[in-house]
Amino acid sequence: MPFVNRARSIAWFCAASVIAACGSDSSTGPSNANKSPCTGGTRTGPLQTLGCGLDTTRFTSEIAVHGTTAYTSTWGTRRARGNKINIWDVSQNVPLLVDSLIVPNASTTGDVAVSDDGKLLVVATEFTLGSIAIYDLADPRHPKFISQFTNDQTNPGVHTAEIGRVNGTLYAFLCIDPQGNSVPARIVIVDLSDPAAPRQVFVKQIGAPYVHDTFLRDGLLFLALWNDGMQIWDLGGGGTGGSPSDPHVLGTVKTVGGEVHNVWWYHDASGAKRYAFVGQEGPGSVGSSSFGDIHVVDVSDLMNPREVAFYHVDGAGTHNFSVDEANGVLYAAYYNGGVRAIDVRGDLGTCAANQREAANPGRCDLRLMGKELAVGLLDQPRTVYVWGVQYANNRVYASDMLNGIWTLQPAK
Repeated sequence: MPFVNRARSIAWFCAASVIAACGSDSSTGPSNANKSPCTGGTRTGPLQTLGCGLDTTRFTSEIAVHGTTAYTSTWGTRRARGNKINIWDVSQNVPLLVDSLIVPNASTTGDVAVSDDGKLLVVATEFTLGSIAIYDLADPRHPKFISQFTNDQTNPGVHTAEIGRVNGTLYAFLCIDPQGNSVPARIVIVDLSDPAAPRQVFVKQIGAPYVHDTFLRDGLLFLALWNDGMQIWDLGGGGTGGSPSDPHVLGTVKTVGGEVHNVWWYHDASGAKRYAFVGQEGPGSVGSSSFGDIHVVDVSDLMNPREVAFYHVDGAGTHNFSVDEANGVLYAAYYNGGVRAIDVRGDLGTCAANQREAANPGRCDLRLMGKELAVGLLDQPRTVYVWGVQYANNRVYASDMLNGIWTLQPAK
């Protein structure tokens, strides 16, 4: 959810509560909230709806799929507070809610992430000092609480918490909410090698006015710094001697329009690592409107990244995205614009004159280049507001604030 709209969040909660359909709530154990089937929708082919699991008690937020289990977090206040993680069996097309958990001391949750070895679940919490809650996934369908990391640097809230390894050690990268003019935004890096005793190794004030998200790969950390743009840090893979406890800045780029929300550094099927996709999140209203483009940044020179292309949807804006790198397809959650599949193969920064943005001839327009492959969920009889998306198991899973979780046929 955009920081820029947080001042209006209470009004959003009240307005959106009239959207809520019937549903049940349970703090633990199976729920019958997903027994209402998906109906309607006659589209066939790419991004066809295969099934859904409904939960209309809370706003569904982030999604993490590992194997045949999916975890969805919740956000804000609807009929109940967003302090719950739903656990879904996604072994079939229709997700089945098999359990859930209430995160301790959470006013609301946001990010939910599974470690690469499938052993840990990490959940970000906001507004009550801020924390990450860590769970053991020895039984993936029934996570067991291990610990909760919180200190004076996580106040007033952890908006996002991505996890990943550097030189074999698992770290969490926490983006901390600002609070007015008195408490600036910060990034906090936490060593998770002992999940029972997480340890802070780095903190820095950063972002204008937010640091919203991070993306870690190959020892490089990409930071979404809102109006300060996208920045690249060497944590051990950039050749400058950086580390998680001593990051070195490599390069920065300010994308058109600012509001840098999230990043994906793309490694294509041939091994090229030329592009980073940057999500912009502008103003919006839950259930009805959103704004923000996908920006394509050429990072072949990490010291001098530059924007070369963009993708725009009239009347809707992107939130999070996931890339099927083997097939070169980016799947973007587009809030009221459903799910978008975009072909990201080939040279994205070279295009004909009539495929360039009129106001900025230096940027290629992916839509004019014919790169949009398919649109999903807009053929459903339900209003959707898609927060997150993940490509896994040759399926596309989407978390929808208003309805729950969807399974879609991927585009190729």
